[in-house]
Amino acid sequence: MSIYSSFRQKNDIERLVFLINNEAKETINIMEICGGHTHSIMKYGLNALIKDKVNFLHGPGCPVCVMPIKRIDAAICIAGLPDVILVAYGDMMRVPGTNSSLIKERAKGKDIRMIYSPLDIIKIAGDKSNKNKKIVFFAIGFETTTPMTAALLEEVITKKIENVFFYINHVLVPPPINAILDSNDSLIDGFICPGHVSVITGSGIYSDIAQKYKKSAVISGFEPYDILSGTLLIVRQINDNNPSVEIAYKRVVKEEGNKKAQDLVNKYFRVRDEFEWRGFGNIAKSGLRLRDKFEYFDAEYVFADKLKALELNGDFKENTGCKCGEILRGKLKPVDCPLFGKVCIPENPVGACMVSSEGACSAYYKYRNF
Repeated sequence: MSIYSSFRQKNDIERLVFLINNEAKETINIMEICGGHTHSIMKYGLNALIKDKVNFLHGPGCPVCVMPIKRIDAAICIAGLPDVILVAYGDMMRVPGTNSSLIKERAKGKDIRMIYSPLDIIKIAGDKSNKNKKIVFFAIGFETTTPMTAALLEEVITKKIENVFFYINHVLVPPPINAILDSNDSLIDGFICPGHVSVITGSGIYSDIAQKYKKSAVISGFEPYDILSGTLLIVRQINDNNPSVEIAYKRVVKEEGNKKAQDLVNKYFRVRDEFEWRGFGNIAKSGLRLRDKFEYFDAEYVFADKLKALELNGDFKENTGCKCGEILRGKLKPVDCPLFGKVCIPENPVGACMVSSEGACSAYYKYRNF
């Protein structure tokens, strides 16, 4: 029996569906922040089971999707420099830049490699044929993956590896949620908060949702029982007019989070003044970069002249037909995009939301239960 089977029992799911449909007084809008939740909702048809009482909106919780085209163009620029090996996670390889993508540039002969774990970079650096190469890690992700990048940097420093550099694109969950709620047209009643991020951060990072914005927030796991349990808690918070942050994933998430991982991140990273997000523009205090004492490892410092030239001369153009930005803000659903399932398909993605395994468009296309 699968360890997940107890979270997929038909009787339990039917009971939760009944309670939600019975207790919700009117249709409410719930944003699931994490792309993993989006995929589970679509895979198990949870949106259809409670469609009369809950309207799921898809938030900015896919790290590949939120990466703006300018940062992708910068990675392509770095990959084109002499004696550079650029390494990236698989999903980032296919996200379109202005005129190309990393996978297309690799096909043209640039040394761009896909990795599964940041520690794979240690093996690349240990290859004698790469001793004169600059190995640049295109590091992306939310609070979940940042500790792994920090662990890699610590390993690089410990082993005195001098040719590994970091193009840091780590971002934080709360700032874009605050940006959505600060807009004048937000209709969101509650949030399903990301489980994996919360393992690292704990629940405190979502306090503004309840205290400042008076919206409900529940941290959920990714199984049908988890998501529906979290949804029911949101319904009850709304009924009681008692917005708060609750943990519906206590088998994994602790209120204080993972202190060791937090300390490791704080050791090597600081918060940027601002960072650009796809669909949002610049958001204050929403991204990380290496602390100044580690700038020798920072690709934005090492290749500053090249990146500055790109900034001044680049023409960073998104496809105007792609609605990925609006989908990330919960304004549209994938089926509202005129390119979805026509021009934009997984084999030929126009936007990042179709590329990523956590993207909302990818989920809608894969499961097609809309």
